[in-house]
Amino acid sequence: MEPSEAAIALDRDVFMRSLIRELARVLEDVIGLEEAAGYVSLVSQTLGGDINEQYTKALSVDRLDRGQIAAVMVDLKRRLGGDFFVIEENDRRIVLGNRVCPFGEKVVGRPSMCMMTSNIFGTIAAENLGYARVELDKTIARWDVGCRVVVHLRPPSETQQSTGREYYGELP
Repeated sequence: MEPSEAAIALDRDVFMRSLIRELARVLEDVIGLEEAAGYVSLVSQTLGGDINEQYTKALSVDRLDRGQIAAVMVDLKRRLGGDFFVIEENDRRIVLGNRVCPFGEKVVGRPSMCMMTSNIFGTIAAENLGYARVELDKTIARWDVGCRVVVHLRPPSETQQSTGREYYGELP
């Protein structure tokens, strides 16, 4: 039998997801979860800006409105193999659910990988609306059945408890 005929579950997609998972594992093991999430955040913030630019250009708009932002988040994750959907959308927040992670089973046990979603969603919302705070309420990476992502569109009041990561853009 030739190596090319061997039944091995390996292609570019599986290799790249495995590579990202192992990079996340090494970072989490060596520097800790919070710092690993920080490194992933730096990379994904740049990606978020690039992706936002592609969508605004393709839709021929200077800024996305709230409805377009929600639609872009769902479309982006669909293109990457996820199954995100809008649960709620209003002036205060966009709540998304997800049944399938774009990283597949490779994300389980690697919550730092979720910073990709947080930063890309946060960057897109903040660049278009001026502010976003993203909470990852449930994630497949933390062994939940699905994901629940809340993108807050207004800063918390002084009396509200604030959780999640904040993102700032220029005010429209």
